[in-house]
Amino acid sequence: MGTIAKRKVMPKSRAGAGAHEHDVRDLGLAAAGKKRIEWADRQMPVLRRIRERFSKEQPLKGQRLGACLHITCETANLLRALKAGGAEVFCCASNPLSTQDDVAAALVAEFGIPTYAIHNEDRDTYYSHLRAVLDRHPTITMDDGADLVSLLHTEYKDSAEEVFASMEETTTGVIRLRAMEKDHALKIPVVAVNDAQTKHLFDNRYGTGQSTLDGIIRATGVLIAGSIVVVGGYGYCGRGIASRARGLGADVIVTEVDPIRALEAAMDGFRVMKMIDAAKVGDIFVTATGDKHVLAAQHFTAMKDGAILCNSGHFDVEIDMAYLTDAAKSVDHDVNKNVDAYHLTNGRTLYVLGQGRLVNLACAEGHPAQVMDMSFATQALASEWVAKGEQLPAKVHNVPLEIENDVAAVKLAAMGIKIDTLTAQQKKYLESWESGT
Repeated sequence: MGTIAKRKVMPKSRAGAGAHEHDVRDLGLAAAGKKRIEWADRQMPVLRRIRERFSKEQPLKGQRLGACLHITCETANLLRALKAGGAEVFCCASNPLSTQDDVAAALVAEFGIPTYAIHNEDRDTYYSHLRAVLDRHPTITMDDGADLVSLLHTEYKDSAEEVFASMEETTTGVIRLRAMEKDHALKIPVVAVNDAQTKHLFDNRYGTGQSTLDGIIRATGVLIAGSIVVVGGYGYCGRGIASRARGLGADVIVTEVDPIRALEAAMDGFRVMKMIDAAKVGDIFVTATGDKHVLAAQHFTAMKDGAILCNSGHFDVEIDMAYLTDAAKSVDHDVNKNVDAYHLTNGRTLYVLGQGRLVNLACAEGHPAQVMDMSFATQALASEWVAKGEQLPAKVHNVPLEIENDVAAVKLAAMGIKIDTLTAQQKKYLESWESGT
C-alpha cells in the first residue's frame, strides 16, 4: 500500500498524571484472549499487511492514540497494527456489554496496551474508563459512538487542543458529530470512517446483517423461517438485517420514516408499513435507526404475547426500556441467557434481548473478522493519513478515495479475485468531453 507524504511533528509523548495502567476483569484470562486474537488475525489479511508495513515505516511514531471501541478480538488486531506503527496506544470500551474480558486481559498482558474495559461494567465505571483514556492526553482518538469526543468537548475541553484528529466508526457517532459541526460546537477534525464505502457497504450491511441474526438465534434458539421479522430502519444496517432474515426464510416487514428508503425496501420485495401496524403482527422486532423510541408505549401494548424485541443500533435508546420497565407488572431477568421477560398488565409477555443494547455484541460476538478486516484497515490508514498530513480544519471529513481503493484492492487479492483495468484509450475517453454519439 502506498505511503502518504508530509509528516507532522508531534510533542513528546506523556501519560496523564496518575493514569492507571489498566482496569480489566482478570489478567489470568490473557492466554485465552491471545488465542482468540490470533485466530481473528488469520482472517484479517488486509490489516495484517498494514501492520507489517507499519512496523517497518513507523508512520505513527510519537502519537498517543486513545481508542474507545468495542474491545473484541478484531479490535485487538487494529490496536496491534497502530502500536506496530509506533503509536503509544491505550483503549476503553464503547459499550458495556461488548467487551470480551479475555481479549481485554490479553491486550494488557500479552501486547502491552493499557486497557480499561470490563464486560457488563456499570455506567459510572464506563465513564471512569473514558476519563482514563483522556487522562493520558491522546493526540489522535478513535470513537465508536462519539462518547469519547463528547466527553472531550465537555469535561476535557481544555485538552481538546491536544487532539488534532479523531476517527468515528459508527453511524450514530457520525450523526452526533455532524450535529456538533452544525452547531459550531466541534473543536477538532473528525474523519467519518463509518461513511467510507469500505466500511458501511460491507461492515454495516454484511457484518450487521449476519451478526444480528446470530445474536437473536444464540439468545433465543428461535426458528427464523416462518417468523414475521420487523426491521425498524432501512439504512445499510437495516438492509443487511432484512436480507439475512429473508434468506433464513422469514416474512420481513420494514418500517421507515424516509420515503426514498421506504420505496427502496418495497422495490426490494419487502412489506413496508407503519410500526404501529407492524407491531400487531410481528414475532421478532429489530431496531436499526440510530434514533430513540422506535419501539415505544403504543407499540408494546399492540404486540402479540411472546414477541421478541432487540436493538441493533449503537445506543440503548431505540427501545423505550424506561417505559417498558415501569409499565411491566413484573420482570423476570435471564429467563434464558441475555433474555429478560417483561410481563405486561394486559396479560402478554414481551422478551427483550441484551437489555436493549447492541444485540450482535450483547448476545453474540459481533461481526465476522473478515468484514472487520476492511473497516479496521480503513481506520488504520485514516490514522496514518491524519498523522502524516497537514492539520485539517475542525469539521467532519470523508476518508480519501485513495485509501478506500487501496483497502478494496488488497481485500480482492486476499479473496483470489482479479478484476479488469482501464486501457489508456478507455481512460482518455472517460476523462474527455469531446467524444459523443
